[in-house]
Amino acid sequence: MPENNEKKTYYKKTQSKSVVKYISNNYDQISVRIPKGSRERYKAFAEKRGTSLNSLIVELLEHEMSSED
Repeated sequence: MPENNEKKTYYKKTQSKSVVKYISNNYDQISVRIPKGSRERYKAFAEKRGTSLNSLIVELLEHEMSSED
């Protein structure tokens, strides 16, 4: 049997609802269109830096905005 190194997390339905509610109350969501095939490249770059793609995008935007002041 092959080993699966992925970490699996199981939530109860009420926990999932609570997480969704927390996120919707505390975060805005945006959608970004990028060229086909770029997502994996961007994701790999973020992982190489030890972060998520979302965190990398926010970090880069914040850096650009702060350097404009």
